[in-house]
Parts: sequence; structure tokens; C-alpha cells
Amino acid sequence: MPRVPSDGEDVCSVRVSLARSGGTRRPCVRLPDDDALDGRIESGSCDALGVSAGDVVRVAFDREEYHARVAADSRGRLLRAAFDNRRLARETGEGTNRLTEWLDANGRGPGDSVVLDVVVPGDLYGLRVPGERTVYDANRGPRSSLADIARDVDG
Repeated sequence: MPRVPSDGEDVCSVRVSLARSGGTRRPCVRLPDDDALDGRIESGSCDALGVSAGDVVRVAFDREEYHARVAADSRGRLLRAAFDNRRLARETGEGTNRLTEWLDANGRGPGDSVVLDVVVPGDLYGLRVPGERTVYDANRGPRSSLADIARDVDG
């Protein structure tokens, strides 16, 4: 399994803002529009994040990997929660929200920023506090056809 440092040339790092999630007080990660990436890229190069609303992606932070559904509101795409497996990410409202736990543990809330690392576009992303460095296990997820079969079996 290849290990990729957050400051490696294969990783595109983008500063993102935390906002409130809907009517709740929980923070969520606001993803920039692909057109607005230019001013936010800290390192590497990427012209798109590779995700759309409804996609379920892997998100790594604190050396652990979770799953998150990309949501959307009137202002764009966001990550509201991260869960232990894909099923929980698809069926929001169940399970422990690891994203809010991580944000709380790092003293991050709405108005603050974090760094989003694009490790494997469309599949694996990392989150970290600005100024910190980490290493990701950059194994690629299953091909979409296999993921679709697993999704059908999973329910």
C-alpha cells in the first residue's frame, strides 16, 4: 500500500472553511467550487476536486479512514459528517459522526479553516489542521462497477 505524505507532489492541498450544517450548530467542511480553487491551493496542482453531491468518498484524519457523503446546499458542496463505513455514510443519521469529534478535539468550529488534501481524486481525501503534516495510505478503492455490486448487496 503506497504511503503518501500530505506535502508530497502527488497531493493537492486546499484550504477550506468550516461552516454551520443546516439549522444545527454542528460544523461542516465547505468544499470550494472547482472554479474557485485557484486562490485556495496551498500545494500541488488540481483543477477540480473530483466530487459531486451524493458521492460517498473516503476521508482520512488522525491516521484513520472514514466515509462521508458529499452534500450540497445553496452555497455549494460540503461534508457534514464522516462515519466508520460506507453504509453509515449513505444512511446519514446513524452512527457516530467522526468528523465533528475530530473538529471538536482540534478546537475547530464555524469560521475556522482546515486543509483538505486531495490524495486520490474522487475517492480519498484527507483533512488536517493548517501547519500540520501527515501521511496517508493511498490505496485506491474498488472500481466503480465492484462498488456498485457491493452497494446492491449491502442494501
